[in-house]
Amino acid sequence: MTHAAPPRTVVLGAGAWGTALAIAGARHGATRVSLWARDPAQAIAIDRQRENQRYLPGLALPEGLCVASGEAAPLLAEADLVIVATPMAALRGWLQELRGLAVPVAWLCKGFERAASADEAGLLGHEIAAAVAPGLPTGVLSGPSFAQEVARGQPTALVAASARADVRDALVNALHGPTLRIYANDDVAGVEVGGAVKNVLAIATGLCDGLNLGLNARAALITRGLAEMTRLGLALGARAETFMGLSGLGDLVLTATGDLSRNRQVGRLLAKGQTLEQAVASLGHVAEGVYSARTVAQRAQRLGVDMPITDAVVALLEGRLRPDEAVAALMGRDPKAEGL
Repeated sequence: MTHAAPPRTVVLGAGAWGTALAIAGARHGATRVSLWARDPAQAIAIDRQRENQRYLPGLALPEGLCVASGEAAPLLAEADLVIVATPMAALRGWLQELRGLAVPVAWLCKGFERAASADEAGLLGHEIAAAVAPGLPTGVLSGPSFAQEVARGQPTALVAASARADVRDALVNALHGPTLRIYANDDVAGVEVGGAVKNVLAIATGLCDGLNLGLNARAALITRGLAEMTRLGLALGARAETFMGLSGLGDLVLTATGDLSRNRQVGRLLAKGQTLEQAVASLGHVAEGVYSARTVAQRAQRLGVDMPITDAVVALLEGRLRPDEAVAALMGRDPKAEGL
């Protein structure tokens, strides 16, 4: 009696998060997992060393995890689930390439795509998909998660968001296991707004901590940042309760307070007097909040949504305010009622 082969999951992108999720999926064992790297030399090194020494040193790849590079089409032809693990800037190109697939496609990147011109709005992932691949079954995987902890098998909970139940089910079946819980959600806009805005707010919280403003100030920033996030989400059609969940409050708390957060580290380094270029260069990894802050602010302005913390972060990143001036601008605002 022959048994059908288990489904195949293909992870496109061998950075820290793509590698970590591939490790988690392979460890879970519900699917065969292939990790595709853009750079052939990187793929060879990862496969030979059985670890991603650049992004996740010391964390071994499970025996069944395959590493590939080169032409992705043959790999994609055998896939039952495709996960795009690239920065937001590369998502549009991948969705255009994948639009002929019939299998679920999900992405891990968080943020708004940078607008092509001043007359256009930066788009969230699901908005890009609707524009370039409207027939593709898509979703997003988000939530409070540092790649190193997921790769180590430390307990983590994520949200699989899609308007389609089959996409949510595919992500749950492929990844849900003893150390990685996957919750399903159909509020894609809410999940994506949470993932985008928390990166910007984490820069503000890092700035606060770098200036030694205290725990009271940190708590205030996180709480009022959550209000900003929710206002923008509601304007984009999200549900308010989504922002009290893993992809909203959960991801915000982790990114704003965890020292593994690259966005938080940018704020801390700016507070210590480094330039933005120095801070970004010292990280060695992408800090999405740096690149999406302006786009978040622009989208909010178009919708008439007040986001003072985000505006202060943009002014800081663009060199229009010093760290102490950014704090003074926020504290000097007129009194108001606490609601959204």
